[in-house]
Amino acid sequence: MTAEFTGWHVLAEFGGVDADLCDDLERLESALRESLIAAGVTICDVVHKKFDPQGVTVLALLSESHASIHTYPESGDIFVDVFTCGSIGAGATKAVEMLRDKLSPKDVRMKVIQRGHGAQKIEEPVGAGLTRIWDLHDVIVDTNTPFQHMVIARTEQGISLFSDDDRQSTEFSQLTYHEAMMVPAFVLAEKLDNVLIIGSGEGVASQMSVAAGATHVDHVDIDQLEVELCAEHLPYGYTTEELAAAVAGEGPVTVHYADGWDFLANAQQAGTRYDVIVIDLPDERVEDAQHNRLYESEFLSRCRALLAPGGVLSAQAGCATMWRNETLERSWKRFHEQFGTVVHYGSDEHEWSFLFGLVDAIEDPVPGMVDRLATLPYRAETIDGRALVRGAIEPHALRATAQ
Repeated sequence: MTAEFTGWHVLAEFGGVDADLCDDLERLESALRESLIAAGVTICDVVHKKFDPQGVTVLALLSESHASIHTYPESGDIFVDVFTCGSIGAGATKAVEMLRDKLSPKDVRMKVIQRGHGAQKIEEPVGAGLTRIWDLHDVIVDTNTPFQHMVIARTEQGISLFSDDDRQSTEFSQLTYHEAMMVPAFVLAEKLDNVLIIGSGEGVASQMSVAAGATHVDHVDIDQLEVELCAEHLPYGYTTEELAAAVAGEGPVTVHYADGWDFLANAQQAGTRYDVIVIDLPDERVEDAQHNRLYESEFLSRCRALLAPGGVLSAQAGCATMWRNETLERSWKRFHEQFGTVVHYGSDEHEWSFLFGLVDAIEDPVPGMVDRLATLPYRAETIDGRALVRGAIEPHALRATAQ
């Protein structure tokens, strides 16, 4: 299959068709032939089968692929399947529409699927019964790492990264996402010397931390192949040269290919402390998943133990929409169990929420965050003082949970 290949596959259901027509082999075959010829496709052969006591199947072999109808006279239903490829393209749709006109169904349901390398898609689960479909114009990477299925592709949002069908970042929106995760932590922390990033394989979070004044960043990611492919193919985050230097520990960023859980245990044993710790992983799953343990209370407790005085834990905490907020509510509860101060920030990009925890209780931290934003060495492009005030207002569902 070449990159240019594409085809149109039409699946249709005709309901309320006359029962006698549904059982009339000659009329059905004639209607299918006439519709295909009028649509401009080439019929190579037609075979059919009349069932006992009733029902008909007609199958046409086409130069462009195939077409078929199968009937259920007892319910007045006809199922239609037409696939055409090559220059005839959307002839499949035209053929089905003409067949519809000939059979006069009362109800029609049609679904058109574009097939081929030029029509690859990712169906991203958004919530129960909800899916976001991404059109992939050019697939750059499609591989299984030891930990996930990874895709990097050109989309209408620029070059984009997907992990197990979840969008992780896009060229168009990654800055908004990463600033929402990092900037509130920068202006909430008492100081910004040592930073720990767990996940965030693109490398943007590490680079932002250095720009904000961090003297050392430990970047921990278990998936070496993903980090390397991101550096090679994404137009944001590490370049391959920057990643090589970070792996070698040459400069302010050091990359560690390790399990975050194990890294925290070793850091605690060594007495290391961080001013900001960031957890940026694929979304916590409602169902069981290996990485869920890095969202749970014991992991948050380990992170808290490594915070320097005035230090902040930042975590991508899920989605605030009512159809997908279960994991956000979990994170909200866990953070309040672990920290004296919890600040919410709702991203301007879609519905992502981030949580920030400090060990000590601060009655109203937001005014101080707004003041410090003006002096932060990193100049945010998507967050200003008003955004901090707005984003800190947590969704009503979270406030109701806390009451």
